[in-house]
Amino acid sequence: MWRAGRLLPDGAATAPVHPLLRLYVRWVRRPLLPAMRLWRRNIQLRVVATTLLMSLGVVLLLGLVVIGQVRNGLLEAKQHASQSQAEGGFKAARAAADPGADGRGQDGTPSGGRANPDPGAWLTALVQQLASGGQGVYHVVALSAGDSGDTSYVGGGTRGPRASGDIDPELSVPADLRRQLDSRTGTFEKPGTIKRSASDEGEPALIVGKRLYDVNGKPYQLYYLFPFTQEEKSLSLVKGTLTTAGVFVVVLLGAIAWLVVRQIVTPVRMAASISERLAAGVLQERMKVTGEDDIARLGEAFNKMAQNLQVKIQQLEELSRMQRRFVSDVSHELRTPLTTVRMAADVIHEARDSFDPVTARSAELLFGQLDRFESLLADLLEISRFDAGAAALEAEPIDLRDVVNRVIDGALPLADRKGSRLLVRGGEQPVIVEADARRVERVLRNLVVNAVEHGEGKDVAVRLAAAGGAVAVAVRDYGVGLKPGEATRVFNRFWRADPARARTTGGTGLGLSIAVEDARLHGGWLQAWGEPGGGSQFRLTLPRTAGDTLRGSPIPLEPEDSRRNRGMNEAGMPPVLPGRGSPAPQPQASAVSVPPQARNVRATADPTALPGSGARVVTRHGGVRNDKPAGHGRDATGGDRDGQG
Repeated sequence: MWRAGRLLPDGAATAPVHPLLRLYVRWVRRPLLPAMRLWRRNIQLRVVATTLLMSLGVVLLLGLVVIGQVRNGLLEAKQHASQSQAEGGFKAARAAADPGADGRGQDGTPSGGRANPDPGAWLTALVQQLASGGQGVYHVVALSAGDSGDTSYVGGGTRGPRASGDIDPELSVPADLRRQLDSRTGTFEKPGTIKRSASDEGEPALIVGKRLYDVNGKPYQLYYLFPFTQEEKSLSLVKGTLTTAGVFVVVLLGAIAWLVVRQIVTPVRMAASISERLAAGVLQERMKVTGEDDIARLGEAFNKMAQNLQVKIQQLEELSRMQRRFVSDVSHELRTPLTTVRMAADVIHEARDSFDPVTARSAELLFGQLDRFESLLADLLEISRFDAGAAALEAEPIDLRDVVNRVIDGALPLADRKGSRLLVRGGEQPVIVEADARRVERVLRNLVVNAVEHGEGKDVAVRLAAAGGAVAVAVRDYGVGLKPGEATRVFNRFWRADPARARTTGGTGLGLSIAVEDARLHGGWLQAWGEPGGGSQFRLTLPRTAGDTLRGSPIPLEPEDSRRNRGMNEAGMPPVLPGRGSPAPQPQASAVSVPPQARNVRATADPTALPGSGARVVTRHGGVRNDKPAGHGRDATGGDRDGQG
């Protein structure tokens, strides 16, 4: 199931992630996504959770320190008490073995012995006597002296250990402690375990032992076993108390952090909510301010900002309304005198042959400028309708091929003058769409006329396509193109690529502004793509059914014959490989194939659903036909260089 890692050209190993592992990671992450989103979006949750974690760490650290100190204190107290108790028992055992204790040294070795007919009974009585004062507090064990693994003679006829209670003396006393008592004199202690049988896990205890001599002067080992039962109970009580107190402290700190953070977060959330409503146009929203602290000053500053913003926006809206009304009123008021001037200009233009050459030329200039004046006035009226929200869409099923044919027929005279050829591709099958034919024709007329004017006499290709729920028309030229960043500015009103250029070509400068408004009115897109010296492509994408939402376009935004798709540099030359003096050889591109990196159309706009790849050639005046395809559209963002119509 796992694929072996591959070796990259530079020697680095790579192991691709298995699809099953990727699926498992997705399956594990899916239920965690809401929690992760809540964690990223909620600062109060992060602060409270961080406070709880840090408090828990501090409580655990303090608990470990306190428990360690208590344990050490209990052990030290137990050790002192055990040593004192055992030393008293050892003295009592020496006194019982030799009441006079005159002949015994400091370490318990006898200077002389006396006969004792029953040493076993004496030792048993001694153990019972010493253990009688410590019921439940300690145990007493007597073992034979000698090798820890040997049962030697303890007294007259006495073999075997003695112990108080039901404990197993041989299993309870460690062998190394017994060997230590056999080889050395004095009192020794060692932690051990009190066991009652071989299968018993035992009970922790402190074992204190010493080698002594019985009534016959024979050595034996006497042990005191002090269990840690009471100390364990005390330590468990301390642990329980610390745990309960720690839980209460952590919960209390979390509640305090939640309350404190809420005092800070609530005004911030209120400010964010009010900011969203202000951005939505509800300019009268204000924050509720209470107190005189920093949050209150923030609220007052926010309210003052909102008030100033409302005043400025109202002033701008009033100024915008005045400007729109001024444009509308002036446009309407100019229609009457313009009609009169047009009538007079027509009369003068008709009689220009009877004028002297200077006056005749003036009549022709007057007639031409009046045409531009009327076009500008019509565009201003259309813009004023869009600004006032009075533009209405009269959608009906139309065939885009008919619209394109009308636009092509109207642009043929201009194309003849410029020396350009107009090519139509994808028009073999009907391209039906619910749209306003008048507005779509106006958009396409702007795009085609701009392409011819800026195409520098080269071919202009118009491509139609339909796929999924979208239709598109792309206009491709091979003229001056667009510089970086100009593809989004070409739709601004009165924008020109070269402001210093004399306005000898182009229209009013409002054509593309009106065109993009027409596209938006249909719920579509109007986009532009271009490269300096490589031409441009404008793409109009409309939903097939009026009111639908676009998900993609059947025509890519950048054509496949762009420099980047052909592997060219900005100068239009193949790139030079490092260390070589000649350009890298480029593969010959097919006239209809699209490179894989160019197929960026979404699933809802499948390029395989396009009508066809043939080209319909429009004849120029004189009957000359062009059978050469002008270009194959790829993804484009259409727009006029100079924002003209």
